[in-house]
Parts: sequence; C-alpha cells; structure tokens
Amino acid sequence: MSPTPASPSAVPPAAHALQPPAVDLSSCELEPIRVPGSIQPHGRMLVLAPDDMALVAWSANWPGDRLAAAREMLRGLALPALEPGASPVSLGALDVAGEAFDVAAHRSERHLFVEFEATRPAAGYDAPIYSLGRVFLPRLQEAATLEQLAQCAAAEMKRLTGFGRCLVYRFDADGHGEVLAEEADPGYDSYVGHRFPAADIPPQARALYLVNHFRLIADANYVPVPLCAADPALTAADLDLSQAQLRSVSPIHLEYMRNMGTLASMSVSIVIDGRLWGLISCHDHAPRFLDTGTRLACEHLGQLLSLQIQSKESNIAVAERLELRQLTLQIVSHLADSDATLQRLVAESSLMLRLARASGAAVVLDDEVWSVGDVPARAQVLEMADWIAGLGVEVYESSTLLTHFAPAAEFREVAAGVLAISISQVHRHLILWFRPEVVQTIQWAGDPKKPKAAASGRIHPRRSFASWVEEVRGRSVPWSPAEVAVAGELRQALIGVVLRRAEELAAVATELGRVNKELEAFSYTVSHDLRAPMRHIAGYVDLVAQTEGRQLSERAHRYLGHVKDAAAFAGQMVDALLDFSRMGRAALKRRMVDTGSLVEGLVRELGRIEPSRRVEWQIDPELPALHADPLLLQVAVRNLLANAVKYSRTRDPQRIAVRAIHGDLGSGLEVEDNGVGFQMKYVDKLFGVFQRLHQAEEFEGTGIGLANVKRIVERHGGRVWAKGATGEGATFGFVLPHVEPGSDNAAGTPQHNGEGHA
Repeated sequence: MSPTPASPSAVPPAAHALQPPAVDLSSCELEPIRVPGSIQPHGRMLVLAPDDMALVAWSANWPGDRLAAAREMLRGLALPALEPGASPVSLGALDVAGEAFDVAAHRSERHLFVEFEATRPAAGYDAPIYSLGRVFLPRLQEAATLEQLAQCAAAEMKRLTGFGRCLVYRFDADGHGEVLAEEADPGYDSYVGHRFPAADIPPQARALYLVNHFRLIADANYVPVPLCAADPALTAADLDLSQAQLRSVSPIHLEYMRNMGTLASMSVSIVIDGRLWGLISCHDHAPRFLDTGTRLACEHLGQLLSLQIQSKESNIAVAERLELRQLTLQIVSHLADSDATLQRLVAESSLMLRLARASGAAVVLDDEVWSVGDVPARAQVLEMADWIAGLGVEVYESSTLLTHFAPAAEFREVAAGVLAISISQVHRHLILWFRPEVVQTIQWAGDPKKPKAAASGRIHPRRSFASWVEEVRGRSVPWSPAEVAVAGELRQALIGVVLRRAEELAAVATELGRVNKELEAFSYTVSHDLRAPMRHIAGYVDLVAQTEGRQLSERAHRYLGHVKDAAAFAGQMVDALLDFSRMGRAALKRRMVDTGSLVEGLVRELGRIEPSRRVEWQIDPELPALHADPLLLQVAVRNLLANAVKYSRTRDPQRIAVRAIHGDLGSGLEVEDNGVGFQMKYVDKLFGVFQRLHQAEEFEGTGIGLANVKRIVERHGGRVWAKGATGEGATFGFVLPHVEPGSDNAAGTPQHNGEGHA
C-alpha cells in the first residue's frame, strides 16, 4: 500500500490530532519514544476500548468511510484473548470496504491497538518462513563458531529481505556494538570489525528492543501520521505504542539514518537470558517495505539465532567452568595435603596462574605477601589489597583497574586488571590475580564522541561514519564470568579448608591446654614435695659437718660443701618452679597499680641487696598506671630490673633506663641496660622455662625469671618483647591492655606499691 497522506475529510469534525509530548531534543536519553502520538504512513491504526470496542483514537490517514467500515468489521470478529503487553497477534487478511489488509492486534493495560497493512499475495510454499526452516536452520546448526553463526544469519537475512547491507553485531560490557558479520551489496560501506558507540542507542531505545524485537523504518523521509481522538482529555502520552509495528520513530534517528546514507532500515533483536545481546541490522539506500510474512520470518530468524548463540555460549561456559573447576579441585587438594596455610598456594604456581589465566598472583595476609609470576612491588600489592579489602566485597574484578584505583597507573604494565577474593572479614587476607595491560586499537564507525547540541539546543547525530581509529590503553583482557565465578568457588573452598584447619588447631589447643594443666599440676606437686627433701639434704650436711667434722678429711669437707651448694641451688630451682606453677593457678586480683611507685620501691630494694653496686638509674617520671594484679606485676617488674642489674654489672658506669610505653595494644614499661646483651637469633628462647643464654658460672640464676614475666603478662592479656645485641645491652618490655572505660577498677585510685614491697 502506498502511503496515504492525512486528509482533513478523514477526521470527524469533533476530532483533534494528538499532540506528542513535549520533547527535549537536547538529549537523546530524554526522548519519549514509546508515546510519539503518530505512526509511519505505510499502515493505519485504530485504538479501541478493550471492553466495549468503543473508538478511542485512530490514525489520520483513514478515509472517512473506511474508518466506520473498519470498526464494523472488527465488531463482527471474535477477537482472541490478548494479554496486556504481549506481542501482536495476527487477525488474518481482512476486507475493509473492498480493501484487503493484514490485520494484527495487541493490548496495553487500557487500550486495544489494531494495525492495518495492505495485504500482499501469499507466497505459498515459497513463503520466507518455510525457506527459513528448509535452508537456514540446517546451516545454522552446522556453524561451529559464533562468527560463522553471525555470518550465516547475515547472509540469510539479506536473502530474505533484499536489503543492501545486513550486519550482525553484539554489545560489549560498555554497550558498544561490535560488528561480527556483514553481507552487503557493492556500493555499500563495509563495517566489518567496526564498532558503533553505545550512545547511538540511548537507554530507552535499548529497553524498547527488549519489548519489541522487530522494527522497520520503511522510508527515513516519511511524514508521520498523527493519531486523532474525539476525547479532548486524551493525549499522546496516554497511548503506549511500544508493541506497535507502525510506531513512528525519533526524528533524531531519522536524521542519523539519512546521514548514514540509509533510507530504509530494519532491526531484529538478539535477546539472550533476558538481556539485549546484539542486533541484526539491515540498511538500504532506498526506501524498502517488507510484507508481513517476511517480517515474521525475520523475527523468527532472530529467535533461532538467539537460541543458537545461547546454546553455544552455554556449552562454552560449561566447558570452561568444568576446566576451571578441575583446576580448583587440584589447588584445594594440594592445599588440604599441606598445613593448609594459604601462602602454600604460590607453591602451585602453574595451577594458580592457569586458574585465572593470569600472568601473576599474590597471597596477602596482613603485612605479608607471597607472590608468583609478574606482580607489582610488595608495597603496591599491600596498598591495593588494603583498598580492595575496604570495599567489603567477597570477589572483586576489574579489567580497568586504573579507572577505579589511581595508584594502578604506576604498575599497569603488569596489573592493568585484577581479580581478587577476600578470605577473611577480620584480617587483610586476600588472594589476587593480575593481568598486564593490553593496548587495543578500536575501529569506530565514525568519531564515537557525541556531537554537541546545535545553537538551537537540539542535538544532532554525527554526519560521518568513516572509520575512526582509537588506541585504548590501561586495560587488560577482561575476566570472563566463568573465571569470576570459579574464583568465588575457590574462595568458599579455601574458607572451608581454613575453617577445618582452625577447628583442628582448636582441638589440638584444647588438648594441649588439658595436658598443660596436668603438667602444671604435676610440676606443682613435684616442686612442692621436693622442697622439704632439698632442705633436709642441706640440713643433714650441716649436721654431719658439725658432729663428725673433726673426723672428716679436708676433701670430705669439700665434697660436703659441694653437696650443700647443689642442694641449695636445687632448692632455688624447686622454689622457682613452684612459683611458676602458682602463677598459672592463682586467680588474678586486678586493680590499678601505680608503676612509678612500684619501680621506685624495687630500685631501693635492689640497692639494699647489693649496696656496693653503683647503678645510674634513668626512670621516666611519667610511668603509667596499669590495671593488673599488684603482686604478680611486682614479680614481673622485679625480674626485669634484677636481670638488668645482673647482666650489666660488668659495665662501668652501669646504666639502666625504665621508660613508659603507650600504644594501640596498651601501656607498659620498657627496661634497657648497657650490659652483655644477646644475639637476636635467640630471642625466641629468652622467655622459655630454664632457658639461659649465658653460662651459669658467669651469671647466677635459675633461668625461669623471664618465663615468669611472660606468663604474668600473658595472663593479663598483654605481650612481652626483647631486643638486644651482643655486648651492646638489652631491652625488655611489656604492655597490658587498656582498661575499658566504666570499669570499676579503672575508676579506682592507683595503689602505691613501692613503699609496701621494698
């Protein structure tokens, strides 16, 4: 049917043409393309009330007598049940006052839309829909790759429609369209390998492609036919033409087509899993109309292509996930056979890198980094891990890290993209994979930058579609959904391994605790029971020396002296062991302790024990008040001060400093001397029971003093440390946790312990 211009005689006197909603043409995104209030002129439209078939609106190209005839014809039909929002349903070829139409209808929530297009002769067995099944479908099934599928579809679409150029393209993650296949006649520009920017299809147009999978613009120079209505309250905004085949399109898009040298276009949506995957887009230099049968075949072709692409993508995704899952199982299996610490992952470097197809990977645990392959510097990895941990996500991925994390500019050559999983919400414990920068050269179909609005405020589409090359930097190969998914699965598996390991360690710790208690009870009993025999030995030696001394030789007296000294030392050891055992058994009686007073008293005590010793004490005047058991704290500080005096006695002058310590972990004291010191490689042994770093002949002692300090401090929830160097002195310190505000003890007055214990 040739376009019929609107005729004043076709519109009842009381009717008015619906005015389209006010359009802000300064932005494509603001165009109300679903409610244009007009249709394309190659058909006619009636809008009826679904309940009583009352006329609501009609296209202005109905001749007056045909409009009434069309309404009467519809009244005599038994219309099928139509769901609001569903695709149009064909009512068949119908006669309206001697004129044959292909009629289709669809419903919105409020209205029934009936579209009339001139009937074309039936094609019989040569109908496009049949040839599609006979020719196209077998070829589609034979296509092995996505590119072959696209090429097959482009060729078939061109054969069906006769359009001069048919393109198949898909949208990338940013919405840009990449041309996968093309079938074109001579004289048409080729766009194979080119991209169309996402801005070419604004968001509301993409949404419409999901609702209505077919769109035909038969002539880009057409004059829209307005819809008319008798009800003055009815506006164009009331009539949603989303499902209408005749819907008039955006004037900006018509200008876009003319700039492209295209006077007819047709689009078929490729929808996969409810998302707009791509389009089959056809162009022609001249106006081109398609009959109803061909249009249905084109829409069917799009559905077949969508199913086939979905099937291939699903198969590829399943195969990829199976392969990656096998790698995951191998990694977890290796880890489970080890001590289950995640730094073991880098030992399986090949598996780790293959899992994410990465060039580098790293395991981060707080301030520790273990890496494999090409990775940023340690400090950069830590900074990145800190930033990702702050995002609070379980799995993070980006192939454009630089756009989100500015410091990545310094290491984009090795880590333009990152995939990371967070193992712990408490600790900074992450596993990261890195991909290097891949410089991309993109061929755009015209400059992708959106044209500026004209002086009138109306935006215009670009005028040139010539190849425009852009070099893109700062990107890596993107992470596939399967890689991201398997990273999440690996995270769950690793958490399971870590938790299982933690449970095993907890069980071991419980058992060790039980054994420790038994050993503690045993050592308490033994040390308690040995005190009396040790004293008896010393007493009997004295008794023998007094009663039988005259009959004994000098050698016998010397031997008895050795026995007495050994018994006395053994007694000291037993006493120290008993004290050590008691410290693990006695309940803590915490209160605020004035350590300034405590240190002052202990210094006087040590001075009275060794009055000849001249020590230069440097005591911080602001030593902190600590929340601790006063008696046990005194034992700990006495041991530290006594050790400093003992191991610096060969120095002249002998200097000992006592300083206050304040930090996030709490407050405490630090004692530094200028004595003999020790080698740091033995620092872990210092706080062990009966551990000595010097000969007993050089410095007396039982070797249990520092063990007592450690046990006392740890029972208070604090920590101890030591540092030193041979011949340069040593420093021992401890901190106890801060007291929570509001604690009863915290509000108490610190006790002045120094005078009472010195």
